[in-house]
Amino acid sequence: MTFANPLPWWGLTLVLSGAAALSWLAYWRARVAPARRLLLSGVRFVTLVAIVVLLMRPVARTSDTDASHAVVPILIDVSRSMSIEDAGGLRRIDRARQILESEILPALGDRFRVEVLSFGAGLSPVTPQSLTAAAPRSDLAGALQDTAERYRGRAVAGIVLLSDGGDTSIDKSGAAGIPVFPIGIGTLTVGRDREVLSVTAAEAVLDDSRVDLAVSAVSHGHGAAPIELRLLENGRPIEVRRATPAGDGTPVREVFHVTSTRNAPTVYTIEIPAAAGELVPENNSRSVLVQPPSRPRRVLLVQGAPGFEHSFLQRALNGDRGLEIDSVVRKGQNEQGGDTFYIQAAAQRSAKLATGYPASREDLFGYDAIVLANMDGSNLGGRELEATRDFVGARGGGLLVLGAQSFVRNGLADTPLEDVLPLDLSDRGRGVVAASSGSPRGAHRVELTAAGEAHPIMQLTGDLDETRKRWEAVPALASLSPVGGPRPGASVLAISTGPGGAARALVAVQRYGTGRSMMFTGEASWRWRMMLPAADRSYDTFWRQGIRWLALPATDPVSLTAPASATAGETVIWRVAARDAGFEPLRGATVDVRITAPDGRVETVPAAAESSGGSDGVFVAKQRPDGPGVYRASADVRAGGRPITTPAVSLLVGGADSEMTDPRLNLRVLQRVASASGGRLIQPADVGGLAGQLRAAVPAAIAAARRDLWHTGWSFALIVSLLALEWTLRRKWGLR
Repeated sequence: MTFANPLPWWGLTLVLSGAAALSWLAYWRARVAPARRLLLSGVRFVTLVAIVVLLMRPVARTSDTDASHAVVPILIDVSRSMSIEDAGGLRRIDRARQILESEILPALGDRFRVEVLSFGAGLSPVTPQSLTAAAPRSDLAGALQDTAERYRGRAVAGIVLLSDGGDTSIDKSGAAGIPVFPIGIGTLTVGRDREVLSVTAAEAVLDDSRVDLAVSAVSHGHGAAPIELRLLENGRPIEVRRATPAGDGTPVREVFHVTSTRNAPTVYTIEIPAAAGELVPENNSRSVLVQPPSRPRRVLLVQGAPGFEHSFLQRALNGDRGLEIDSVVRKGQNEQGGDTFYIQAAAQRSAKLATGYPASREDLFGYDAIVLANMDGSNLGGRELEATRDFVGARGGGLLVLGAQSFVRNGLADTPLEDVLPLDLSDRGRGVVAASSGSPRGAHRVELTAAGEAHPIMQLTGDLDETRKRWEAVPALASLSPVGGPRPGASVLAISTGPGGAARALVAVQRYGTGRSMMFTGEASWRWRMMLPAADRSYDTFWRQGIRWLALPATDPVSLTAPASATAGETVIWRVAARDAGFEPLRGATVDVRITAPDGRVETVPAAAESSGGSDGVFVAKQRPDGPGVYRASADVRAGGRPITTPAVSLLVGGADSEMTDPRLNLRVLQRVASASGGRLIQPADVGGLAGQLRAAVPAAIAAARRDLWHTGWSFALIVSLLALEWTLRRKWGLR
């Protein structure tokens, strides 16, 4: 007998000493005869030692010493991708049956205990004649884990796996300790097939309604023939494009601009018409769910002194119906030497800005984004600066800093906000940034970087070439503050020439904690509004998009989030953040998630704390959708006061047929499984040598086979008997 969880000698000594001490202390004051006290302490000691021994998991070697007792499970993939007809003129499942019946079973049947199992979404015994490729998904990792559990304690020489390498499981671990010998079924090349590779909805920062859908598609066996992409909105065709690939197998990319409805989620589908003789028509479409616009974002705009930039910026932001702007401008000092402010804010929030900045963490965290314009470290106190740092890092809010006063001399350097900002405020000598075109366009002119061309903040139109032209047309800035270079992880979106003619960062962004920050180092961007035609909205678009991008990650204190996508039959994880107004966790909260299926059925799922004791305020509810469609959910959170219900969140289940994605034989997955388990990838022509490799693994399998002794009825009966004996003796001798 050995132990699966053995303790070192010194640990065992400590445990035994502790058990003896606890047993003696339990009865050393008991008013019974010394012999009875010793007996009771002994029974308690034996009980504690028995529990420790069982926790160490005693195991015994099996009595199987003959190689013929070793088991060889044969796993056959019966997912729908195995119905593809590309295995030498046969369907993949038929080819797997052929290899099983004519080669594997005759070679292994007389030497091992062979058992045939099928797997798709689960594992089950099967006969070769009953194999059908109808399972909705292939949980390869789960099948290997279930196989290891099924044969736990027995000598398993190895697992033979017949599959095309498709794996739609989330957990990628395998059968620990058991070598796997995969045999690939299918071909590495695809015949005539067209596939929608991905459809993603970009962040909506231009306005409430316009959303960019990025589409990627590929064509095999059709050469450079155009691919027809059809866009459907809730099943209704709205646009058709023809994209020409550079060559066969080269993906094409298109961006569709759609306008979603304001009151309900919208399902957008990209589909490619199926051609005659297409191998897998199931992968010709993908869908994505676009959520309706969220509540307006609350923005606090704080200006260190009156100026043109503040007036133009506030006017631009106030014109965006997706933003609520509260404005504070420092005017100067009164006769008593106190600061005075000009405040424009909603009635319920204006009183909280009387001192020029929210005084409490709760009031500050009520905003989604903060703009500090011409503000240096002396304008805000230490507690306010620390709260602003936490506003970005912990609350998930956005921070924009602009204006020379924020950067000249000390500015915000050596304050709690310094690390939040994307550009170095101390080492300004390394602030030079190379121009993407080789040399800057001119003094104080705007030039996009490669990162800026792809970033939503800098997109002035839906077309990249037109966006470049618009930026080239904006007037020059008045000046540029010479701050340092970007911090690790930050992105410079635009550059301009500063003092000395060197290119320096003009617009830079980074993620900090759960939030975002942005710096604009130029002066007088209001020229973009005054010196361009009235119809040109470049100034308004840029600043609105910047604020929207900053505010986007900010959630309500109590919020519900869903995964980006899901497949029917897999476990969906809904996360609920339960926090107070200061974004501190609501400990002891009770959380339920109400989920409405596409057919109207309502399911209530209790959510459990993700961390011990709910220390981070995040709760998790797990659900398994039965079928495809749009699921809607909301969370009910109860913590002391009245319950809080979150706004509804939608999830699209089955937007893509993941089982038919990339229908080629995936040897990389099979090779990874073989290497990680100590097995070997077997070519179909080499199946004859499989028996020899399994025989070589038999000694290790027999040595590793163990029988657990710790979780049996006898161990439970032993503990119960000892406890009953102690209780009986206590009652008999008058102890309670």
